[in-house]
Amino acid sequence: MEAAVSTAPGERQRALAAAEPAVLIDGVSKTFRIPHQQYRTLKERALHPFRTRTYDVLRAVDEVTLTVPQGEFFGIVGRNGSGKSTLLKCLAGIYQPDNGRIEVDGRVSPFIELGVGFNPELAARDNVLINAVMLGLSRAEAARRFDDIIAFAELEEFVDLALKNYSSGMAVRLGFAVATQVDADILLVDEVLAVGDASFQQKCYEAFQRLKDAGKTILLVTHDMGLVEHFCDRAMLLERGEVLHIGDPGAVGRLYNEVNFGRLVPEGAPDRLDQTARAAEIVACRFESGGAPAPDIAQGEPLEVIWEVRFFDEVLDPVFALSLRNDAGHTIFTTSTAWREQHTGRFQAGELVRVRATFDAWLAPSRYRATPSVARAGSGASMLDLREDLASVVLHATRVTGGVIDPPHTLDVERVEGEAP
Repeated sequence: MEAAVSTAPGERQRALAAAEPAVLIDGVSKTFRIPHQQYRTLKERALHPFRTRTYDVLRAVDEVTLTVPQGEFFGIVGRNGSGKSTLLKCLAGIYQPDNGRIEVDGRVSPFIELGVGFNPELAARDNVLINAVMLGLSRAEAARRFDDIIAFAELEEFVDLALKNYSSGMAVRLGFAVATQVDADILLVDEVLAVGDASFQQKCYEAFQRLKDAGKTILLVTHDMGLVEHFCDRAMLLERGEVLHIGDPGAVGRLYNEVNFGRLVPEGAPDRLDQTARAAEIVACRFESGGAPAPDIAQGEPLEVIWEVRFFDEVLDPVFALSLRNDAGHTIFTTSTAWREQHTGRFQAGELVRVRATFDAWLAPSRYRATPSVARAGSGASMLDLREDLASVVLHATRVTGGVIDPPHTLDVERVEGEAP
């Protein structure tokens, strides 16, 4: 059932703490058997009926316990293969857990895999009506909301086109539009929004905000830590099926990066997580002004962010980048050598590199945290290391304008016609 949850942060947390559970997961595990010998045809099975049938056991979800109160926006993060999607499918009833229990209070709308529930031979019109009815709407209600669904998906021109002729982006837009129009209490959303274009993703984010404000319970699986920090009340980090941490989205995001770049090694993890297997590591970061460390700085003063990177393998033209976030968690400034089309050079194992970003601190009063990174060059650059909030500086000023920047500027008032009486 829905819970009325205030949008004010303090009030929202108190309301969630008092809310009844919408999702209860108690010691849930799910394993899969992967056979060493797989038969692809009936002929193979007939020719080798007594071949040894051995298999490996993959523990995709391992003793997960979690309670999500009504109205909470909850993030589930982890590397590929960590068990995120498997857990969501257990909640949706697609998989039956091997042990443990799951209790769900309310109607569930799963949006887990692209195209699930759609018939590629049917047009969007038929697929929308069938899918909406399957998700709990009456046929009359589905027909009444049809125009809104198609408008949200921006598919008015393709409503009578068979779904098999849709692009993946068009199909995901249609699926998301249906899922958000259903009167569900609990939404399960997997990492499918990455398929949509930027403008549609923005519409999805606005829809998320509306659903959050309406008191819906949302469980979101994603790799986008910015999305988690912006929307989620809490988040959970999974690694190899186990819960590493449940709590503040920012803390979970930082732990996710620790796992992703090998600085946090879960028990039983393979050696490839060890830092010696990585090509580069950020070893230091600091703020300076006038050549001296700057724990705090006055508005408008020259400011430098310096970070040092040690290389363990040869890397050609690595991309160095930096972002600054204020106390509210908003990204205020980013820069990257890739945007400047800089050829940074070839670095050998053992080399230490110092990177320096310099600018005048015309920012609003706040504490600012630096997140440096280094990646391989190329489109879809492969991240080598990233350190969330590795260094901070407090910026002070004589006035607070309410903006996020306060640059030097002029403000002129000019009479264009008439005179004062």
